[in-house]
Amino acid sequence: MRNPGEGEVELTTLTSMRVSRRGATTASLRTFLTGMDWILIVVAGMLLVLGVVMIKTSTSHAIAGNPGYFETRQIIFLLPALVACVGFAIFDVRRLQPYPRVLLGGLLGALLVVFAIGVTVRGANAWISVGPFQLQPSEFGKIALVVILASLAVERIEDIDRWRTTLMLTAVAAGPALLIFLEPDLGMALIYIAILGGVLFVAGTPWKHFAASGIVIATSVVMAFGVLPSAGIHVVKGYQLQRMTAFLNGGSGNTAGYQLAQSKTAIGSGGALGKGVGGATQTVYNFLPEDHTDFIFAVVGEVFGFVGAATVVVLFGILMWRALRITAQAATQFEQIVAAGICAMFGFEVVVNIGMNVGLMPITGIPLPFVSYGGSHIVADMAAVGVLLSIHRRRLAI
Repeated sequence: MRNPGEGEVELTTLTSMRVSRRGATTASLRTFLTGMDWILIVVAGMLLVLGVVMIKTSTSHAIAGNPGYFETRQIIFLLPALVACVGFAIFDVRRLQPYPRVLLGGLLGALLVVFAIGVTVRGANAWISVGPFQLQPSEFGKIALVVILASLAVERIEDIDRWRTTLMLTAVAAGPALLIFLEPDLGMALIYIAILGGVLFVAGTPWKHFAASGIVIATSVVMAFGVLPSAGIHVVKGYQLQRMTAFLNGGSGNTAGYQLAQSKTAIGSGGALGKGVGGATQTVYNFLPEDHTDFIFAVVGEVFGFVGAATVVVLFGILMWRALRITAQAATQFEQIVAAGICAMFGFEVVVNIGMNVGLMPITGIPLPFVSYGGSHIVADMAAVGVLLSIHRRRLAI
C-alpha cells in the first residue's frame, strides 16, 4: 500500500527531472550558440545573399518567360547548404580521423561513377543527374580530401620531414586530382593540389620539398601546354589551352578571349559606384558569357562598381581571417590541419576566380565561393564552413 504523500513525492521528483533535463538542454543550446564564430557565419551569409541578388540580375533575361529560373534554384540550393553547415557544425570531425582509407576509397569510387553515368556540363563530364538537379562529386570530395590528408599527415607526423611522407601524401591527392583532370575539369584538379599544399605547409613539410614540387609542377605545365602539343600529343583539350592562355594576350582571338574581354569591359564600365541593376548592359543583355557562374564577380563590378567589388574582396578577407584564426587556435593537430586545408581551398578559389575575372589569371572554370550559381559547390562551401565552426566550438570547450 502506498504511503501517504508518496504520490506527491514521486510527482515532485518527476517534475524536478523534467526541469533538470530542460535546463540541461537549454544550457547545451546556449553553449553551442556561444561557441559559434558569428563573424564567420555573418560573412558567409552576406556572400550567399549577394550571390542570389547577382544571379537574379544576370539571368533575368536568360530564359524567356521564366526570369526567376536560376534565382529560384539557387534559393532552393541554400536549404541543403544550411543543413550541411549546421550538421557539420554539430558533428565532431575527429570521428573521421581513423578512416582515411575508407574515405579515399569512397572518393575514388564516386569519381569513377562519374565516368560511367556522368553527364556533360560546359565541356566537363563531372556531374551525376539526380532528378532535375546535377550533383558534382568532386565538389564534395574537396572536404573528404582535406580530412584524408590531415589524417594521414597526423599518422606520420614524426616522419613529416621525410621525402617518402611527402610523396605518399602527394600520391593520395594526385589520384583523385588525375581523375578529375580527365573529366576534364582542370580547375577542380588544381583546387585539390592547392588543398595538398595547405596541408603539407601546416603539417611542417620542409621547404625543399615545396621547391622540388614547384619545379615538377612547372615542368609539367610546360610539357602539357608547350612541348607535347608541338609534338602532336594533346594532353589538354584545345578549348582548355585557349582558356588557359587567353589572359596572356589581353582577351582576344577566340571564345575564351571574348569572354575575358567582356568581363573586363563589365568591370571597367562599373566605375566607382556601379551602373545599378537597370544600367548593367553587359550583364542584363547577356554580352558576358557565364555571368552567373565563373564570371559573377564581373557582374558585381558592373552593378556596384569598384566600391562593391572591393567590399566583396574585404568580405573574403574577413572570412579568411576567421578561418586562419580557427586554424591557429584548433584544439588538436588533426583539426588544425583540417582547418588549414579548408583555408587553402577557399583562398585558392577566391584568388583564381577574381584573378581570371580581371585578366590576371588563366580561365580555369573555378566558381566564386558562396556567390556563383550552383548547388554542389554552395553545399560544399557551407559544409566547409560547418567544419570550421565545429573546430572553433571545440576550441572554446577545452
